[in-house]
Amino acid sequence: MRIAQDPTPFHHDYDLLEFPRVVADLGYEWIQLTPHKDLVPFFRHPRADDALVRQLKKACDDAGVGIASMLPVQRISGPDEWAREAAVRNVKRTIQIAVDLGVRVIGTEFSGRPERAEASEACFYRSMEELLPIIESEGLSLLIDPHPDDFVEDGLEAIRVLRGLNSPSVGMVFVACHSFHMGHPMREVMRAGKDLIRLVHVADTMDHHASHGLRYITNPPGNAVRVHQHLRIGAGDVDWDDFFGGLAEIGFYDDPDSVMCNSVFAEDENAHDMARYQLTTMKEYVATHGG
Repeated sequence: MRIAQDPTPFHHDYDLLEFPRVVADLGYEWIQLTPHKDLVPFFRHPRADDALVRQLKKACDDAGVGIASMLPVQRISGPDEWAREAAVRNVKRTIQIAVDLGVRVIGTEFSGRPERAEASEACFYRSMEELLPIIESEGLSLLIDPHPDDFVEDGLEAIRVLRGLNSPSVGMVFVACHSFHMGHPMREVMRAGKDLIRLVHVADTMDHHASHGLRYITNPPGNAVRVHQHLRIGAGDVDWDDFFGGLAEIGFYDDPDSVMCNSVFAEDENAHDMARYQLTTMKEYVATHGG
């Protein structure tokens, strides 16, 4: 298993090519490249040319940091055809960048719309008809997160949608702080997706179902919103013994290609201390549960 740092908390204070050094200084050996204005922005065509890709790879090599995964976010399930076509085009270029960087794992989201679930699912499979042959030919793993406010949020249903692609190159991203939106206990989802879960994001959140639905309050009542946070371990309601124990049960720690990523976004003002705390705490939980 590889433990990686998501550099999103450092986007405002460092340039893209500084991220590998920052991550190394924090004690991490791996980085997960997430949407960035100079690399692959949210929902836009990648900005990086071959020269920048080479510079980024050299910066990682110089810092002794490997790229565990990339996490582009594109509207591959967008029910608007122009957006879906653009997303497919953007992902194709992202795949080339990943290959040039030596990255074998690409995480992403379904990126459809819950109010147009049927159309979004159809668009997802249509996009995959075009992208999956490329992913398989390049020997990549495409891992997808059922993100809150997507056309599929339920963890078990997401597993069914992914199995529908019938490809060993496809798997699931399990995000701890999204677990309260998955509709089932964490351990149940993990057991059902045992062979699919190859990338996990570690961050805490409050259970929005708690206090009879009043843990969070939005106005006016009844807003069609999805609430969650990306807090440090212990700052929310996630049962971390259940999370790390569940990963041990499904053999996550035994897979040399699996990735565990620190995914805290709520503490930019003390991002360095937070990242060190997360690394130490993740390792302690993994050791406790036999990893």
